[in-house]
Parts: sequence; C-alpha cells; structure tokens
Amino acid sequence: MRIAVYLAHPRVGSFNHAVFDAVVEELRGRGCEVFAHDLCAEGFEPVMRGDETGTVEGVRAGDPQVALHRGEVGVVDALVFVHPNWWGMPPAVLTGWVQRVLAPGVAYKLGTADGEPAGLLKAGRALVLNTSDTPAGREESEFGDPLQRIWAACVLPYVGVADVRRVVFRTVTDSSDADRAGWLRQARQEAAALLAR
Repeated sequence: MRIAVYLAHPRVGSFNHAVFDAVVEELRGRGCEVFAHDLCAEGFEPVMRGDETGTVEGVRAGDPQVALHRGEVGVVDALVFVHPNWWGMPPAVLTGWVQRVLAPGVAYKLGTADGEPAGLLKAGRALVLNTSDTPAGREESEFGDPLQRIWAACVLPYVGVADVRRVVFRTVTDSSDADRAGWLRQARQEAAALLAR
C-alpha cells in the first residue's frame, strides 16, 4: 500500500513533528511505501504563480517540486495530513499545497454531464490529525469546527476521497507528558486503521 503523509508545522521539535514521525514509522513498520513530506523543511512554496491558474484540463506547473507532489498524489492509496489548527485553517504552506497540487486534471475534472466535479484521485481514504488549543465545546459552539468542513466537506470529497477520518489532539499547550504519549499511541492506531478500511 502506498500512503502519502504531509506535515505542516514550521517549528522543529513541535508535537506535530512527533505525530508525523510516529505515523510514518508506524506505516513503514507495517510494510507500506510511504511518501513522507515535511512541507516547511522542504521549503514548499505555497504561493501559486499565474501560469498555474486556469480551468484547462492538464495544466502543469513548471515547478519540479509541485510536479513531484502531483505525481505522488495520483498513485497513493491513502493520504495523511498532520497540522495545527491556526485560525480555523491549516497553515499557509498546506493551503498552498492544496491549491497547487490538487489541480484540475490532476486531482479532479470539471465539465461532467451533471455539472459536478469528478474526483480523479485513487486514494479512497484520508486521515487528518490536528492539534489545537481550543477546547472541543468552544470549537463547536463558537466556530462550528471549520477544519472539519474544510477537509471532510470541501477539499477531500472534491478530489474523490470519500472516507475521511479526522482526529484532534487538544489542548496541546497545557497537556502533560502522559497526554502526549497517549495521543502518539492514538496517532499510530489511526494510521494502522488506514490499512484495514
């Protein structure tokens, strides 16, 4: 099984890095081919250039890094995203990745008979692991959990990923070592569950 794992956090040593490392190790230990990308460490440029825009099928970026990611995302069986909740959004590097990599002709096709986009990705499932400092009740009552809507309603179904699981580790700032150890175990379990779904 091929799985792509993406980390979007700029600070080395963050808990997000620990989650990413645990997931990659778990999947590789189970025999998966893992495309592991620390987007910040790789210097992924999130800003889309003008020549990348448009709705013409098959538009390709001249950036070799974007071409690499587009090639990988087309062949994987599952996707994993690890990132913090920043202002109800993924960090800019991951938002830019979505906009530059999940492009028309790569991840979806427009102009279907019913007017809806057709997802092109073979990945049937995705796992989103978020960290947050907002308590769950406040997240839901005041903000409506925007990250759930972004991933499970807007982005992933649009490109053909129907099975989306999202787990939030909260609240990170005041968490104990025991909390974090438990969350890392849970991250490993969730990654392993991708193989059974």
